[in-house]
Amino acid sequence: MARNIQSLERAAAMLRLLAGGERRLGLSDIASSLDLAKGTAHGILRTLQAEGFVEQDEASGRYQLGAELLRLGTTYLDVHELRARALVWTDDLARSSGESVHLGVLHQQGVLIVHHVFRPDDSRQVLEIGAMQPLHCTALGKVLSAYDPVAHSEVLESDRKAFTERTVCDLEDFERLLDVTRARGYAADVEETWEGVASIAAPIHDRRRMPVGAVGITGAVERLCRPDEEGALRPELIAAVRDCARAVSRDLGAGRF
Repeated sequence: MARNIQSLERAAAMLRLLAGGERRLGLSDIASSLDLAKGTAHGILRTLQAEGFVEQDEASGRYQLGAELLRLGTTYLDVHELRARALVWTDDLARSSGESVHLGVLHQQGVLIVHHVFRPDDSRQVLEIGAMQPLHCTALGKVLSAYDPVAHSEVLESDRKAFTERTVCDLEDFERLLDVTRARGYAADVEETWEGVASIAAPIHDRRRMPVGAVGITGAVERLCRPDEEGALRPELIAAVRDCARAVSRDLGAGRF
């Protein structure tokens, strides 16, 4: 049986200690409560402080939980609430569009798929929950990059790799695409990431009107695009995706968009 890492166990115990009881604790209090030498406790605190998990009050020298823990906790709650609120609407979107539906959130420098509804037919499909998609060429990624300032910063710093001949990698061209996305309220990917595949996505906002994710459909180009105009998406599918995003946003308290 694998042994636990002692330093991580001590750090976890320290965070639990700071989470309960008094709001702020001094080094001596922390060390004695956890039966640690002051030097050991100080080293762990210094590491946690550098990572933003612990903060030290300048006046008193006492320690408290840091803002990074709050951010991580809020992200966890937001993602789970987002999935819960989107379940019914994404099922409806899959039925009405006949295509697979993906729900994505920003994670590091990409899009993390947190919910996936299969295309409602008998074809063999692979569950993609937990998969990562690029920000710069997928419809989900472009939506997040257009509406979320953090995602926008991430995509500017990332390596905008060309996946197909249609992938937009140039920064100025990409920024123009984001302007178009914001103007029309949705993003498209027509063979920019995978040959023969197209996708449509729209942003989801929370009660603070902040972008918390994106929802979209993905399918074959011949099904998502109009037969009479190359690369033009079917307007009824665009409307269905936007309606789904609005419905999830309303359930999250965003009101009308």
